[in-house]
Amino acid sequence: MKKPVVDKDKCQGHMVCVALAPDVFEIDDNGKSEVKDPEGAEESKIQQAIDGCPVDAISWESE
Repeated sequence: MKKPVVDKDKCQGHMVCVALAPDVFEIDDNGKSEVKDPEGAEESKIQQAIDGCPVDAISWESE
């Protein structure tokens, strides 16, 4: 199984992922994205968020 992960060093808090998959991503206290529920949306919806990230801060990680 794979799950989305956010690279906090790359994330700039554009919130595209939150807009596209709000049940999967949220913004933390530092203004950066984090995964709140890796199974909160269909894989295709998560992939849209990954593809939409303007700084390529989100990727898939195999468990």
